[in-house]
Amino acid sequence: MSSTFDRRGFLALAGLGASAAALAACAGPSTGGPAAVATNDSIDFSGVKPAAKIDFWTNHPGKSQDVEKAIIEKFQAKFPDIKVNLVTAGSNYEEIAQKFQTSQAAKSGLPGLVVLSDVWWFRYFINGSIIPLDGLVKQLDIKVDDFQKSLVQDYQYDGKQWALPYGRSTPLFYYNKDHFAAAGLPDRAPATWQEFAEWAPKLKASSGAQYAYLYPALAGYAGWTLQNNLWGWGGGWSKGWDITCDSTESVAALQWAQDSIFKDGWAGVSSKEAADDFAAGVTSTTISSTGSLLGVLKSAKFNVGVGFLPGGPAVASGVCPTGGAGLGIPSGISKEEQLAAATFLKFMTEPENTAQFSAATGYMPSRVSADMTAVLAKTPQIKTAMDQLPATKVQDNARVFLPGADQEMAKAAAKILTQKGDVKETMTELRKTLEGIYTKDVQPKLKK
Repeated sequence: MSSTFDRRGFLALAGLGASAAALAACAGPSTGGPAAVATNDSIDFSGVKPAAKIDFWTNHPGKSQDVEKAIIEKFQAKFPDIKVNLVTAGSNYEEIAQKFQTSQAAKSGLPGLVVLSDVWWFRYFINGSIIPLDGLVKQLDIKVDDFQKSLVQDYQYDGKQWALPYGRSTPLFYYNKDHFAAAGLPDRAPATWQEFAEWAPKLKASSGAQYAYLYPALAGYAGWTLQNNLWGWGGGWSKGWDITCDSTESVAALQWAQDSIFKDGWAGVSSKEAADDFAAGVTSTTISSTGSLLGVLKSAKFNVGVGFLPGGPAVASGVCPTGGAGLGIPSGISKEEQLAAATFLKFMTEPENTAQFSAATGYMPSRVSADMTAVLAKTPQIKTAMDQLPATKVQDNARVFLPGADQEMAKAAAKILTQKGDVKETMTELRKTLEGIYTKDVQPKLKK
């Protein structure tokens, strides 16, 4: 099932059309509907006057509602002729997608600017639901070259820019410094999971916490964070378009994870939000988004440490995926609204505001020139996320491009980590499911 097509090659072909069945299989709602404008060409905004009002749809990633309000207030002071209405469009990316779908179907009530995740944006692109930003980038002189390269490239296709980075993150290894000290452990994250397995019994015995390590909630994070384990063992959900979740290496990684829970007894699985469980002292360590950092630091009653994600027995570094959100502009609104939205988009992602957003949430600053001196002086843990960025890896195709795959991965992970299901059998079943999705919904587009 191998293919020479890369990430952007797939998008080029997927842009030719997407079946309703493919979109219905997504982990969230379809954002289907006819494209309002041709999305292959840059739009000419010459002579267009910005609209007087737009809505900004967000789920407030990283509990960012207050800082979003603050940045909007600064924007209104500078651009009093453009009113930005902050709308809570959902508590997560899927809920925003549902609301976006409903508005598209009704052909009314669309936002000027919408938050979309690194996984969701191409679904909007496929349906012609967002516009290329290049004409607006040029007209408003948005400094795309000043964005963190790996983050801004996530939203590029065929030489065009379809969104800009907003609340971008990586997973971090969170640890309770007080528990580590009590256990006589070094004040750092483990270099590998094998090293942590040596530490875990000491933590469990001395900390008083229920777990030495807590796996993130499976429904929202399994497909994302378990890539770290799979990559560390030399496996993965896929390699290119080859599904490898049941390879010897992948099975070994997940067997180790299952053993940490049922055999060794020092790990558990969060039922809702691992960062909250960690902050409450339920576990000595966990993996969670950088976007959880400020919340953890605020609520934890102990000294919090963060570090790079651990490596595995086969791969010691470069085992961390990126994630998070970007900002896009819908196609189904007027040019006047699109220009107003782009004016706000430029302001929202300026270096000063990027630093302010990062300081308030823990997300990585998306601009290279953002002055983080004051932020890092107050919250030095943020630098760990920034330093880990060069060690990140592009996510597996199976997770981000197979419709509904993330949901299937979560089901398989739940069977293995909460029901003690047979790892090889479960992963073989998952491989067949993912290959079925590929064969039905993706491969026909690769052949065109």
